[in-house]
Amino acid sequence: MNHRRLGRTGLEVSEVGYGAWGIGGSGWLGAQDDESLRALELALDSGINLIDTALGYGDGHSEELVGQAVRSRSDTVYVATKIPPKNRLWPARAGTHADEAFPADHVRACTEQSLRNLGLEAIDVQQFHVWDDAWVDQGDWREAIEDLRREGKLRFFGVSINDHEPANALGLIRAGLADTVQVIYNAFDQSPEDELFPACREHDVGVLARVPLDEGGLTGRITPDTEFPEGDFRARYFRDDRKREVHERAQAIADDLGVGEDGLAELALRYILSAPEVSSVIPGMRSVRNVERNVAVADGRGLDPGKVERLKAHRWVRNFYA
Repeated sequence: MNHRRLGRTGLEVSEVGYGAWGIGGSGWLGAQDDESLRALELALDSGINLIDTALGYGDGHSEELVGQAVRSRSDTVYVATKIPPKNRLWPARAGTHADEAFPADHVRACTEQSLRNLGLEAIDVQQFHVWDDAWVDQGDWREAIEDLRREGKLRFFGVSINDHEPANALGLIRAGLADTVQVIYNAFDQSPEDELFPACREHDVGVLARVPLDEGGLTGRITPDTEFPEGDFRARYFRDDRKREVHERAQAIADDLGVGEDGLAELALRYILSAPEVSSVIPGMRSVRNVERNVAVADGRGLDPGKVERLKAHRWVRNFYA
C-alpha cells in the first residue's frame, strides 16, 4: 500500500481511501451491513488507512459502521467526515449566506453528533459538505472550527467542493483556511487540473479525489441496456440518452488506450493517481469485490506519461447531477 502526504496536515494516507457513502444503511444503494463491515475490515486489513464518511450518509449510519470498524483496531486509521448544510441545500446555492448553511451552533452540534456516531474522541478531518467561496468572510463558522480544534474534537478542516465547480474554493485556499479539499476528479472531468491543483500545490492543501469512476461510467459496465434497481440514484444520473453517450465515450477510451473492459476502471484510477496533487482517491467500496479491485491500484505506480497525455483528449466536463 503506497502512502501520500495529505498536504500540510502531515498525515501519511493510503493513496486509495475508502469512500463510505454507499454503506449508509441497510438497503441504501443495495448495501447490507454485514457485507459493508466485511468490506471495511478487508480494506483496513489491506492497508487502507483513510476513510471518508459523512453525517448525512444514511443519517449517520455510515459513521456508525465506520466507528465500529475503526475502534476495533490497534493500527492508525484516519477518519474524515462532513457536516451537512443546515439549509439542506446540495450543492450550495449562490447568494445564500454562510449562516444559512453553517452557523456556529450547527457546526458544533453536527461535529459532536458525528463523534458520538463514530465513538471517537476526535475527527481527523472535518469537512463542510458543500461550499461557496462567498462564505470565506461571512458568518461565525471560522470561530466554531477553531474552538473545536482547540478542544481537540477535530484535527484538520476542509471542504467538499460543489459538484463540478473546482474553482469555487480558490478563495478559501488562498485565505489559508482549508487544510484539505475534496473534489470530483476523473478521466472525464479533468477541470481541477486548471486552477484548483496549482492553488493546492502552492498552499500545500491536501486533495481527496471523489467520483473517480463517474458513478460507474468509467468502468465500462454502463451500456444503453443497463437497468438500475428501483431507488438507485443512477437511474436519474444516467437518464435519457446518457447511458449510450457514456458507453460510447468509455469505449473510446478503451479503444484508444488498448485496454479491455476489465482494465478500464484500473486505467481511470491510475490516471487520477498520476496527478501529484492528489493525496488519495476515494472510490466507493460497498463490497469485498470492490475492495479487492481498488486496493490493487494502490501500489505507487502511476500511469505511463504517454497514456496520461492520450487521456487528455477524452476530457468531458458536464454535470449529470444537475
